[in-house]
Amino acid sequence: MKNVFGFLSFDFMATALAVVVLAGGCSRDNGPKAVAGVPVLVAQAVATNLPVRIDPPPVGHVMPVSTVTIHSQIGGIISEVHFKEGQEVKKGDLLFTIDPRPMQAALARDKAQLENAKIQFDREQKLFDQKLVSQDEFDTSKSARDTLAATVQSDELNLEFTAIRAPFDGVTGSLQFHEGNVVKAPDDTLLTVNQIRPIYVAFAVPEQYLPEIQKQMVGDPLSVTATYGNLDGPPPEGKLTFIDNTVDATTGTILLKATFPNEDNALWPGQFVQVTLTLSELMNAVVVPSQAVQTGQNGQFIYIVKPDQTVEERTVKTGIAFDGETVIQSGLQAGETVVTDGQLRLAPGVMVDVKSSIQPAVAASTTNAP
Repeated sequence: MKNVFGFLSFDFMATALAVVVLAGGCSRDNGPKAVAGVPVLVAQAVATNLPVRIDPPPVGHVMPVSTVTIHSQIGGIISEVHFKEGQEVKKGDLLFTIDPRPMQAALARDKAQLENAKIQFDREQKLFDQKLVSQDEFDTSKSARDTLAATVQSDELNLEFTAIRAPFDGVTGSLQFHEGNVVKAPDDTLLTVNQIRPIYVAFAVPEQYLPEIQKQMVGDPLSVTATYGNLDGPPPEGKLTFIDNTVDATTGTILLKATFPNEDNALWPGQFVQVTLTLSELMNAVVVPSQAVQTGQNGQFIYIVKPDQTVEERTVKTGIAFDGETVIQSGLQAGETVVTDGQLRLAPGVMVDVKSSIQPAVAASTTNAP
């Protein structure tokens, strides 16, 4: 308050000073506060050997190495079937028996006629030597003997045909004729036998891979694996054994075939499988999770976490990528820590708070062909 002389009273000034001092004390800093880092996920770049494979993996079709449709070479009644449908058979195993009795009777008859023709020819031979028969009579006798000899050979062959045997090791299909059925030769189909050990897997790849495939095939055959749903155990392994001589002009692909031993019958004719064709192997390749690679105005880059928990923006050159992993050809060394998530809030020199880390699944990863 002002007194009569226009000055503030002493009590009022003291009170105001106390308020200022109190306010200053309340606003005094109690010490430096910790700066929170940007939360990120990280992984470590690793060096490993990686197979170079075609991406995406093509779809293959399993097919037998050989398929034979069994027909009878003679007509007759099936007297016996010696196998069950779907049974594995060996080369030479008896499959069907056609009633041999008509063939046996024909053979016995023709053999008897042949013996008689031989006797007649021997007589004609003596008479011809004595100039008692003409050349025509001698030739007729000889022709009759030779004709019957050929007939007997044909009968013996037909008798062999009554036993129908497996042409190779394979698996029998559905039985079309049963015991008692009459078959017509050679129209009726009795059975189909597939050779499944070894077995083929046919698949097509884009023509752009053809030069690399041809280059690699100069050495050892390329490795091929086949997988499918509900596969029990490791995927079957085979070798590339066939490259078609023409590129399909409609699809721009070329047909390949791989041969699999198939000892455990894991592959079956008609089945569709996913094929992995390994072209080569990268040695000591530096690999990071693909999400660590970012794209900016100057190309691709990665955020590196330095020992002081700040990040550095590093320009990199990437290579092949597949299954969530990317090969880094330059700009990164194995052992360095890279940011895999949280890059949108980062800039060079920014402090980070590593929440967790992930490691590339390099042991099971595959890479695509360049």
